[in-house]
Amino acid sequence: MKRRPWWQDRWITGLAAGVFVLAGMSFALWTLDKTMLPKTPLTTLAGKPTDLATVAAGKPMVVNLWATWCPPCRLELPFLAAAQRQEAGINFVFVDQGEDAVTVQRYLDAAQLTLSNVLLDNNLRLGREVGVTVLPVTLFYDARGKMMDTHLGALSPSLLAEKLNRLRPPSK
Repeated sequence: MKRRPWWQDRWITGLAAGVFVLAGMSFALWTLDKTMLPKTPLTTLAGKPTDLATVAAGKPMVVNLWATWCPPCRLELPFLAAAQRQEAGINFVFVDQGEDAVTVQRYLDAAQLTLSNVLLDNNLRLGREVGVTVLPVTLFYDARGKMMDTHLGALSPSLLAEKLNRLRPPSK
């Protein structure tokens, strides 16, 4: 059996180590990117383009991904609306997944829900960017745009209160 020259073994080991380090760094950057506020283009009910950073305006933010056809979404929207009215220091954003403005507005009117910051994600990009495929999902971001928590499925009022307590800035 012919033995390789010493430099060939080290070259292969170095190449393998480099690939391993590069893959690890790529994974770390991909994971870090998932924890920051996505830059997904969204649309207001009036048809104006916007994004989550614009709506956040430097405040902590709760982002609820929902749809009018989703029963668990319908269940949690009334108490999310109440929390939106009570929590002046936290921005709530309701991002409808895949429906048009007329459908969303009809549902909100019929359910007698008054929500601020209702946005449309017609292409379902936001869900893909944050790595979720179920509804509802609620994302909790701090004032710097870092994801602090997530919840898949319908929230209960008590669970929402617990998550909001962690999101609020500490009292001085």
